[in-house]
Amino acid sequence: MSEATKRKIVTQEVVHGEVSLSKNQYIVKVLESKGNNLHLVEEESGHVTLSSMPPKFRKNVWIKRGDYLIVEGIKEGKKVTCEMVHILYPPQIEDLKSENVWHSTSTLK
Repeated sequence: MSEATKRKIVTQEVVHGEVSLSKNQYIVKVLESKGNNLHLVEEESGHVTLSSMPPKFRKNVWIKRGDYLIVEGIKEGKKVTCEMVHILYPPQIEDLKSENVWHSTSTLK
């Protein structure tokens, strides 16, 4: 598969894919980029931690401050405690709200 085709597939999956949370996944808000594909994120509880970007997203999609992500916890991490699973766009956030997965009382607004 060519690099261009891979980029197209990953981008379509992120932008138009359906989103659901599994047991060990949760929603976070991006506070800032720390470089080397690491991002400072805030959990619903207000806890701030580092999240890593998996190789399939690198150079294919970009995130910025204020974006929302679905992440999965990493047990072996000390500083980096989670890894991105999905980047949330407004239509996907609306879907999560309609499914009552998005907590309206959380600190993530």
